[in-house]
Amino acid sequence: MHLRSLVYSRTVLLVGLAVSLLVPALTLPRLPHVNPDPVVLGVVPWLVGKYVLCPLRWRALTPGHRGRWWHLRAYAEGELLGLLTPGHVGSDVWRVHRLTRTGLGRGDAVLSVGTDRLVGAVGLVIFAALAGTSLPLPFALVAGGVALLALGAAFVVRRVRPDLLPRRPLPPPRRLAQAFVLSIGYQLTIAALLMGTVDATGHDLGPLALLGAFGASQVAGAIPGPNGASPRDGALVAALVVLGIPWQAALAAVTVKAAVAWVPALTLGGVSLLLTRRALRRPVLGWPG
Repeated sequence: MHLRSLVYSRTVLLVGLAVSLLVPALTLPRLPHVNPDPVVLGVVPWLVGKYVLCPLRWRALTPGHRGRWWHLRAYAEGELLGLLTPGHVGSDVWRVHRLTRTGLGRGDAVLSVGTDRLVGAVGLVIFAALAGTSLPLPFALVAGGVALLALGAAFVVRRVRPDLLPRRPLPPPRRLAQAFVLSIGYQLTIAALLMGTVDATGHDLGPLALLGAFGASQVAGAIPGPNGASPRDGALVAALVVLGIPWQAALAAVTVKAAVAWVPALTLGGVSLLLTRRALRRPVLGWPG
């Protein structure tokens, strides 16, 4: 109930809007000149990857009969909340909440979101392998460690609180394969976004090198932090510098990447939350959208 009141609050949405305006307003004027044209070219495919491919990947791993539109809306709402919370944890909490509101058991909802996260991480490793890029060993160890921790946690919960375990079977192999394909497609759009932001600073790097830098930065994602100023962002700046990008340009590219994420999150996720909030005021049974 507290979570629902928070995310439907106009104050929270206004604060999010203020943050989205302050971050680029305070940082971008102090950075080197940035050409907006490559940024736009990189953002367009990334929008498709983030707000279409990722929700469809999540849907492929989720039991039930919720439609594509439901997953697109719930994912967009989660992205907005993720940007407002350290470590993007608000996105996962919100998606679990949305699933449980449809009648799905909490264990199945947690499994759905957790599996989606894991498939996303493994998808990056698979894409790098197919592209011939070697991601750092720590990232592969982190991905494997997450899987082992999940198995260990499931074993403990099974002994202590079996009622919290999923009651539905795991996604079939066909669904998992579909999710991995969608995840690889999303990695391509991330590479496009990074290329656009780096090119906007007047420098150039190949997509495989950029994806390797992105993969290396994901190791620091275990430490939570705000969007645009997290250890993951700092690690990405450092990785770009190692690849030969001047630190001012690397900082500008990562800052622009973080700033542009707010616009679709507020537009798509914010509008969806407002529509859901308005629908809740009507005397209609069930959870909208």
